Amino acid sequence: MKYIILLLVFLSSHINAHEMTPTYPVFTQSYVSGLSKTSVKLFNRRNDVRFYKIEVYDREWNKVQFATENQLVIVNYLETKTIDIYVRNRDKIKIEFICSESKLVKGEVKSTGVSSRICSRIKRE
Repeated sequence: MKYIILLLVFLSSHINAHEMTPTYPVFTQSYVSGLSKTSVKLFNRRNDVRFYKIEVYDREWNKVQFATENQLVIVNYLETKTIDIYVRNRDKIKIEFICSESKLVKGEVKSTGVSSRICSRIKRE
């Protein structure tokens, strides 16, 4: 009985997080020779967070070099932002994940101040 009540409380609570789509991004040839490009969209459901850090990882969670307009992106509450990510063609094969992590500003932390991280896995053709 105790577990059923906990489950109902958990399911009825509102969980705020950000979203990143697509779940399985695909890299395509960029207009710049030697570079591949993909785009992801960030949607911010959190009214306590505006900053999100973009990172790219390989299968062993090692960081992979990439380029984007800003690695620290400002996405206001209930706003969607498209982020273009560029990688070298030779690095494209080893990329496994693109992640976004919420960054909390020390003076603006409300309630629990929990950071969220979402990763999309690269789709292999």
